[in-house]
Amino acid sequence: MAKKMANLNYYFGIKMRLFPSSAQRQIIDNNINASRFAYNEMVAIDKELYSLHQVKVPIAIVQDRIAYLQRRKNNTQMLFAIHPWLAGTDIRTDVVDQARRAYQNAWRMFRQVHRSGVPVFHRKRDNGSYQLPTRYTKTEVGLANGSNRFLDKRHLILSGLGKIRVSGSQKRLFSHADSIRVGTITIRCDATGRYFLSMMLGSDTPFVHTAKPAQAAVGIDLNIDNFLTDSNGNVIPNPHYYRVIKGQLAKQQRILARRRLRAKKEHRSLRTARNYQKQRIMVANIQCKVANRRKNFLHLVSTALIKNHDMVVAEELRSQNMLRNHALAMSIADVGWRTFLGMLAYKAELYDCQFVTVNPRNTTQTCSDCGFVMAGDQKLTLTDREWTCPQCGAFHIRDHNAAKNILAKGLALN
Repeated sequence: MAKKMANLNYYFGIKMRLFPSSAQRQIIDNNINASRFAYNEMVAIDKELYSLHQVKVPIAIVQDRIAYLQRRKNNTQMLFAIHPWLAGTDIRTDVVDQARRAYQNAWRMFRQVHRSGVPVFHRKRDNGSYQLPTRYTKTEVGLANGSNRFLDKRHLILSGLGKIRVSGSQKRLFSHADSIRVGTITIRCDATGRYFLSMMLGSDTPFVHTAKPAQAAVGIDLNIDNFLTDSNGNVIPNPHYYRVIKGQLAKQQRILARRRLRAKKEHRSLRTARNYQKQRIMVANIQCKVANRRKNFLHLVSTALIKNHDMVVAEELRSQNMLRNHALAMSIADVGWRTFLGMLAYKAELYDCQFVTVNPRNTTQTCSDCGFVMAGDQKLTLTDREWTCPQCGAFHIRDHNAAKNILAKGLALN
């Protein structure tokens, strides 16, 4: 009997571009709307249950209503019975089940991480997604089997959609396709109208082959002037993707705002205002281009660090707290530190490398040669990019010195 997804040793995620036909686009959009509708149904039921539980008097009609809502919340078929339009638009019960699971996971995250917030009503937007499970027989696994499977390196069979062309880096998987199990898939439409598929994969065979790194350990200091400085003195400049394009984006957003006001004055819906929608897609394309360039840059840097070192040490950064500084908020948001650290964390596990974060306290103010800490009137400011230690006389470049201190803290933890 084939192993279940939870019992496999290695996991991997892959994202591919989908190229659906017009009919498939309509089915995808219907499923996205149904998934959002089912999620919002759970939110509405729980809100009503909460208000009914506040009634302390045991009134029979209240108790009957609570029992009815509990049955409705836990029965997918009741949702289709109450809202028959779902059955007539190629909506699958799996879509509703996955929406319910997403709602339950949202509550679980709230209980584990309180700052994540309680599940709230999802408004209709220009982008959206829905999830589908992949079902196998008891013995068959692999990329070519299951309800969601590969026909070849460029085509998929998806549950409810049929044959569809894809583009991405999926070709690397076919070297051991028979041992890979496909888990939950997510079909997504972005604000520009493009469709993507994210696929969770599991296997007992490693997805990447790791070679012995060239260097043992490295410490990295993240900053705004230079994106990254490591303990070996290597500097990676900050590309400032948003700053380069923000003038063009601001101009297009002003045009979008004017077209929105014009449609409102003429009492036209924004969804049917063609000029507004054309401009909205233009703005979304610019924003998507910035995000893609930044993400590509972060992937290249993080992969190079992890593949070339046994151990990577970085400072713990709470970018949410830093964003409160209005003078630096745009630069901090543009650089993508939190995303970069997340990439380092999961790639370290994938490539069998060690990734450690340390407290950044005094890493900038401490001499990496003698350990002297600058304090009082001697304390360094943001403008002090080079300095000389008053105790040992060692000359330091601020970011390189911080990276060496970060590495020393990381090595001390092991």
